[in-house]
Amino acid sequence: MTTSNNQKRAMKSASRLYAVQALFQMEHSSQSIDAVRAEFEDHRFGAIYEGEEMIEGDIDTFRGLLEGAVSEQSQIDQLADRAIVETWKIDRIDPTLRALFRAAGAELVAKKTPPKVVIVEFVDVAKAFFPDGREPKFVNAVLDHMAREAQPDAF
Repeated sequence: MTTSNNQKRAMKSASRLYAVQALFQMEHSSQSIDAVRAEFEDHRFGAIYEGEEMIEGDIDTFRGLLEGAVSEQSQIDQLADRAIVETWKIDRIDPTLRALFRAAGAELVAKKTPPKVVIVEFVDVAKAFFPDGREPKFVNAVLDHMAREAQPDAF
């Protein structure tokens, strides 16, 4: 069975959300990247929660974000720190936002996706986690700053 471009985009978008969840879980459970990756790929992709079927994730996107966020965490956290107001550091930020900045940062540092696409996608992820809050605007501002530093030639 072939996958349409719309399905591929939806699967990549889902993988970004799953990567944020996985990074959050790793931070709060002290589980290894291998354990969390296996759990998500085996049990979360396409799972049914409260009668709703979760979309399948794109394995390559998910793994790339997860592994990139872990291996480049120091560089990504520095990018995020510089993008966040001086009085706030990434370790004082909401853990969900911290995971989001790390997943987005991994995609920005990898330089395989246009930064504006990364920003739009992760602002959508922020809206999923914070549907009524001001966090999506904060995420947009921080990611714009991170993107301009990580990929200045793209602007």
